[in-house]
Amino acid sequence: MNLPKVIADLVKAQDNFDSTAYANCFTKTAVVFDEGKTHNGKAEIKNWIEKANKEYQITMKPLEYSEAQQTLKAEISGTFPGSPLTLTYHYEFKDELIESLEIV
Repeated sequence: MNLPKVIADLVKAQDNFDSTAYANCFTKTAVVFDEGKTHNGKAEIKNWIEKANKEYQITMKPLEYSEAQQTLKAEISGTFPGSPLTLTYHYEFKDELIESLEIV
């Protein structure tokens, strides 16, 4: 699958449980929407993913990417109820980084 570099980097960071590398895929003013919560800026995004990594040990398997819709469908697995799940990641990009991410 041909993913944009920043998305490939995000998946690699997630699979390595590397919250710093994950946060570095985002702009300084990025926003993440997940499970009804909003995380603003790199520091909050890093804290959110670090906590999720410790609690659930989530890995991502990309299934389908749409450049036109800026979406990635991925199977996520981890130590959470219902694992694995297929989620859709809706992206907005700025300067080759992620400006906005909504996970549904």
